[in-house]
Amino acid sequence: MFQENIPLSYYSNFKIGGPAKYFFEAKNFNELIIFLESSRAKSQRIFILGGGTNVLFDDKGFDGLVIKPNFQFIKKDKNTLRVGAGVLISELLEFCLENNLGGLEWAGGLPGTLGGAIYGNAGAFGGEIKDIIREVISLDISFSRPEVIKRKARYCNFKYRSSIFKASKNREIILEALFEFKKGDRGAIREEINQRIDYRREHQPLEHPNVGSIFKNIDVRNTGANRAIFNKVIKTDPFPAIPAAYLIAEAGLKGISCGGAMISPKHPNFIVNVLDAAASDVENLIELSKIKVYKKFKIELEEEIIRL
Repeated sequence: MFQENIPLSYYSNFKIGGPAKYFFEAKNFNELIIFLESSRAKSQRIFILGGGTNVLFDDKGFDGLVIKPNFQFIKKDKNTLRVGAGVLISELLEFCLENNLGGLEWAGGLPGTLGGAIYGNAGAFGGEIKDIIREVISLDISFSRPEVIKRKARYCNFKYRSSIFKASKNREIILEALFEFKKGDRGAIREEINQRIDYRREHQPLEHPNVGSIFKNIDVRNTGANRAIFNKVIKTDPFPAIPAAYLIAEAGLKGISCGGAMISPKHPNFIVNVLDAAASDVENLIELSKIKVYKKFKIELEEEIIRL
């Protein structure tokens, strides 16, 4: 469906963002192709939207075209699943549970869509989405006629919270992916998923609008920081990493607010919308965190979220 001047706050977990000049939600591949070949899609700045769980939209909105590929299908063949980009991770987990398929338990409680998870190589508790992907199908829209590309997982350039799709800067639209799971015990799968969900509820500020971790954790292999100082807090992510939340807390920023936004006292790598925050409020807290952490530790924080 093609629309104009749609508030992006409707599509943001942050509940922040001005209007998109143009907005198009495609429910299948044919709808997407027909729209892309229309005059309305020509010569526009384009942003590809997943679940809005990792994006900070500008207060002024987006003077271009937002495309949401809302492809909703899960097709099973033995231990493989072909899944549309618009399927929520929670829905995929429920399907895996019903069919006794293991490998995605680490994603219990993870928000957002499959497309977004692939785009940023989502991960938690030592697992990453790349671990169970066999191939990804995308649509390269940089050509005069969009071109379908099928890649094996090893060619998707998956890295820590990144992929070839993220590096392409909205040149490619993720359409679907093929996953390979392992057969498992339903009770054990359910228990592990619930453990992850319970952990998130206990340790993350889910009671307020947020977009998850603002900053990437710091790979101790690629920093000049004295590792001995951080030995007690180093975690596996899936490499040895210093939690960004620890650095922000040690910089004295827990509970600091700006306008309607606040650095969460519960999890300092989350910024929460507690009182009708503006994007500028969040941006100010992001910059403050970078400055204070660098001043104290000489470590540069790198954003995990996308700013539009």
